Amino acid sequence: WDFNHVGMIEATPNTQDADAEIAAIEAGAQDFEPGDEGATLFITDITDLDAVCRALPAFGFTVQSAKLGYQAKNPVTLNDAEREEVEAFLEAIDADDDVQNVYVGLAG
Repeated sequence: WDFNHVGMIEATPNTQDADAEIAAIEAGAQDFEPGDEGATLFITDITDLDAVCRALPAFGFTVQSAKLGYQAKNPVTLNDAEREEVEAFLEAIDADDDVQNVYVGLAG
């Protein structure tokens, strides 16, 4: 109830000239977020995931991964101490072999 089911595409630019905003608009993505180490996370409607994946290379991006996932509707901001505590909890959950994916509603 607190998450949107979305397509998530992680892509890296092939050149310095690749513009994530233009690529997102032209490829049909709903939104984009700058990611780690120059990668960009493109957010799509679940029905548009494949089409956006196929369109991104024409705008100078190489798709690294594409999957269905969940994005928080109301992200929560935590102070440093709270964030540290939550991250330790999430690491403990992630260490369990039975856990495949964990989605959290944290901002930033």
